[in-house]
Amino acid sequence: MSYLIALNTITVKEIRRFLRIWPQTLLPPAITTALYFLIFGRLIGDRIGLINGVSYMEYILPGIIIMSMISHSYSNVVSSFYSTKFQNNIEELLVAPIPNWIILTGYIVGGIIRGLLVGGVVTLISLLFFDLQINSLAITLLMALLTTLLFSLAGFINAIFADSFDAISIVPNFILTPLNYLGGVFYSINMLPEIWQTIALANPILYIVNIFRYGMIGVSDINIAYAFAIISSLIFILISLCLWLLHKGIGIKS
Repeated sequence: MSYLIALNTITVKEIRRFLRIWPQTLLPPAITTALYFLIFGRLIGDRIGLINGVSYMEYILPGIIIMSMISHSYSNVVSSFYSTKFQNNIEELLVAPIPNWIILTGYIVGGIIRGLLVGGVVTLISLLFFDLQINSLAITLLMALLTTLLFSLAGFINAIFADSFDAISIVPNFILTPLNYLGGVFYSINMLPEIWQTIALANPILYIVNIFRYGMIGVSDINIAYAFAIISSLIFILISLCLWLLHKGIGIKS
């Protein structure tokens, strides 16, 4: 029961933290999404035509939703946990009689919920532009959950190693953003030269986008079972790494 109380306390704190400033956490994705659909969907999409049998706007929709969930689940955890370190509140967690998995779960759940809420907001905005038909609701929801979990874990690792507020922006700006735009959000991997198709397979976001796209509109460039195996393996690796870092106290104990 004490573990549940501790988990609930951390989780509620994380949720209230981003809901308290919802104009900064939930409103910007809605505006950005509307601009994406207006520019890429209406102005450019009509000239591009069909991709894999669907309109360009319909093709890029899953990728835009997943990009929003990735960035917000990641940023929620990295900013929150680093702030805990910076303000020395981490000491209260370290001396509390709770296991490391409780600490990790509380922060990760906060990131997952923010990511899912942002994904829901972006999806609602998309309904203003066209009728949305879901191919597989189960795959869509499962992939949304796994995506926010994966990048919440990645944000946690970034926060552990970060030693300044500038350090927590390096990965999103120089690694995460390029991977997002090179992950097949705005194009099919089949459009690339063969050598670049092979290189693109090293990008985990490519698998995420294609699974999510298959769940929403039934189109994918990658085998879904193989893609699920890749993402599940990455999640297992990151969970193990997070727990090991907490156990060793790397980046959080002086």
